[in-house]
Amino acid sequence: MKTITKTLVSSLLKPRLPDTHKGNYGHALLIAGNKGKMGAAVIAAKACLRSGTGLLTVNVPEAERTILQSAIPEAMLQMRSWKKVDLSSYTAIGIGPGISTDKDSRRLLENFLSHKSVPLVLDADALNIIAVNKKLFNKIPKGSIITPHIKEFDRLFGEHQLIEDRQETAIKVAREFEITVVLKGHKTLVTKKGEVYLNNTGNAGLAKAGSGDALTGIITALTAQQYDAFYAAIMGVYIHGLAADIALEKQSMESMLITDVIDCIGMAFKTL
Repeated sequence: MKTITKTLVSSLLKPRLPDTHKGNYGHALLIAGNKGKMGAAVIAAKACLRSGTGLLTVNVPEAERTILQSAIPEAMLQMRSWKKVDLSSYTAIGIGPGISTDKDSRRLLENFLSHKSVPLVLDADALNIIAVNKKLFNKIPKGSIITPHIKEFDRLFGEHQLIEDRQETAIKVAREFEITVVLKGHKTLVTKKGEVYLNNTGNAGLAKAGSGDALTGIITALTAQQYDAFYAAIMGVYIHGLAADIALEKQSMESMLITDVIDCIGMAFKTL
């Protein structure tokens, strides 16, 4: 296993050139939020925009649209429907934070899994839906990224007693299905095709609701900017953790909120 280092992430980071415009930095689509869970959509969207995507559209239930429009005026909205939608304008899609696991959310996820041309980042309720509909796992397009925390991972792949066993399963699954697996936790693991990296940034202040939603936003933004999916995941977990470490300058691990971390994403990029 290799360690994700500042040198590695800095070498992967593409310079933002002066003679460019928003169209040069991708169009991300986030499918996030539902009644009572719109905070997940707000968090993921803010982190996505802070991570450099040129354009962001957020797919939300129509009844909840005012929350997004008020919280993040920079984002465009797409009204939630389980029917197929045109994805030709998007360069990456993140799906899962707070979408719920009801029947309509399952049908929505199935539709997005059927599109093979746009890179997918699957997290949270998207993984929970797959965990109870195991046949859907085989429909995940090659090149996708899944970002389970320990409980989500065990729901997908069975109970594991040791972190080393989870890591072994993650490596096997990533190789077999040709996807990138981000196994979140202390020293988050990122693996694809037998390559394995462990992250060394971050702290226990991230052990709060919303942390995973922010990571989904960051990785989706990087993927939208046409970073290779594996590298986007490596960069995303490092930047996410680094921003949390920077946030400790003003907060404690107890008081830190994920919004504090998102506010520090800019400084994390400057550090790189």
